Amino acid sequence: MGFLTDTFYLLIVISVLVVIHEFGHFIAARLSGMRAEIFSVGMGPRLLGWNKITGFKIGNLPKEWDGEGHTDYRLSLLPIGGFVKISGMIDESMDTKFINSEPMPWEFRSKPAWKKAIVISAGVIMNTLLAIIFFAIITYFQGKTLILSHTIGYVEKDTPASLIGFQSGDKILSINGKAPGDWDNVVRLTVEKGLGSSKRFAVERNGKDTMLSIEGPTFIKALSKAKSFGAYPEGMRVIILGVETLKPAGKAGMQEGDTIITINGQQTVSVDEFINLVKSHSNKALFLTWSRQGKFLSDSVTPDNGGKIGVQITEIYSGPRSHKSFNIFESAKIGTEEAYNSILLIGGTFYQIIRGKISIKQSIGGPIQIAKRATQSAEMGLAVFINFMAILSISLAVINILPFPALDGGHLVFIIIEGIIRREVSPKVKIVFQQTGIIVLLLFMAFIIYNDITRL
Repeated sequence: MGFLTDTFYLLIVISVLVVIHEFGHFIAARLSGMRAEIFSVGMGPRLLGWNKITGFKIGNLPKEWDGEGHTDYRLSLLPIGGFVKISGMIDESMDTKFINSEPMPWEFRSKPAWKKAIVISAGVIMNTLLAIIFFAIITYFQGKTLILSHTIGYVEKDTPASLIGFQSGDKILSINGKAPGDWDNVVRLTVEKGLGSSKRFAVERNGKDTMLSIEGPTFIKALSKAKSFGAYPEGMRVIILGVETLKPAGKAGMQEGDTIITINGQQTVSVDEFINLVKSHSNKALFLTWSRQGKFLSDSVTPDNGGKIGVQITEIYSGPRSHKSFNIFESAKIGTEEAYNSILLIGGTFYQIIRGKISIKQSIGGPIQIAKRATQSAEMGLAVFINFMAILSISLAVINILPFPALDGGHLVFIIIEGIIRREVSPKVKIVFQQTGIIVLLLFMAFIIYNDITRL
């Protein structure tokens, strides 16, 4: 079931993001006076579709079918993304029958450079707009809950936070001279702001001011290897969502809704901390303290061979906080800011990869990793899933605008060159670049999938 669930959510995410991307190209082409011969949801052979000439039809159209300016809207066999075929454009379909004929007014190649640039950029623009809309929707319906603490409650081992030198109880006073104010700002100023630059932290530790610092390349390398920043605010609590009655936790009397207080006398504030402690004590007794409706309970619990006690858990924040609601205009502004910050973070990551500061293996996930993260986010709720899709939509936009053959950015490079030299680059040259780009991208995808498998 895990594989099927992962596949289901992967198809949902990829299909929505790619179809939106292709719709951007489609609508921009139509508005620019170009013909869009095909708009397909899915890839591969045509299953069914509709156009103004043949109407609704199941199966493939004749090989030499000419829509005479009408688009065939179709559903194709492979439920992975989609595509749009624009007349007179050399794309991944490698359909070059038009090359030996004179350019027609409705073809991509006959239009001025600025119109071509708009059509090529429209997919990236649509993915960015989709992310802004998703971020704005979450903000409008959920508002923002700010964790007002900037004191660290727990630091996970072997994470960027531990590498910086943070300890439980540290109160963060400033990050590169700026007071964080709330926990969101702690993460933003540390992880997102100025990716690649050195960080300096003023903290209060045991009543004394202490300075911590980390160099940019070292921090980026640590981030690329870690699943998270690794620091949790004071006030986090581990809550039990479910208990298997025949497992150690159930036999000890633990119930859904209980709050974990300590494990072997150590206060436990995060899911990662709980899992690490329990896993490290397989077949060894642990003394747990938990609370239920104001009452404190405790017992010894012995994890099984797999380091589990039979509970489903999550973490919630129980310290000081503030909640703010936003109107539609404020939500749109915040959505735009979130998208902008995501572009800087993802773009900065690619920049550091190009500079060789971080490895591709640790920083880029392929379809297997995307599928797993899509499932995890869906299980955490609709808002988390939409947020995941927004970030992935930005990733798709950033990747596509890279100036690489077969990507939108590669097409844009040729358009800019044509705009400068005032004539079309030889179609044969474009075809060679397109074919080379596709081969390289396929090899790169194979490498990414291999990395996904090795990281399982």
